[in-house]
Amino acid sequence: MPDLVPPALRYQASFLDAVREAQVQGSGLGDTLNWNLSELEANFPAFLAALRAYEPGNALPAGYVHSEALWLVQGDTYLGRVSLRHTLNERLREFGGHIGYEIRPSARRQGHATLALQLALVRARELGIARALVSCDVENLGSRAVIEANGGELEGEFTVLDHDKPIRRYWVPTPAAGPRVSDVG
Repeated sequence: MPDLVPPALRYQASFLDAVREAQVQGSGLGDTLNWNLSELEANFPAFLAALRAYEPGNALPAGYVHSEALWLVQGDTYLGRVSLRHTLNERLREFGGHIGYEIRPSARRQGHATLALQLALVRARELGIARALVSCDVENLGSRAVIEANGGELEGEFTVLDHDKPIRRYWVPTPAAGPRVSDVG
């Protein structure tokens, strides 16, 4: 069964394959922290370190909040990613929320996004977040279904500055108990 884990070197080949898939599909997976594919291939350990730059204990640039990157994996296969923000600032309250997720193209429509959000909600509860804000584009029916399958309650539809599409904001209760985020990696 897939698990949510911290990013690690053991997933490098699969992650890079996912980036290639996403580029063919026009998805943003390879745009994480503005790294292009050749940079990822040349210096994957530095990329992993950059993913950890916003974790608690690290000094943050003005306007940023502590967060963690988690990867949905099965064995050594990278399936997708989750960004979990520990708190909300004004910008994240408007757009972005506590949790963002993306599944690699070849793993979509298999329930992985629903599971990734479910596991991220468990981790959010561990951080003391009782209700997580999760947003998606209005037209993203797949993401809407994922959020609603996890108990998301619609706050409304909004137009957001610097985003070309209207979004839906949901508040999703975090579970009191459930599967735990693995620290395998």
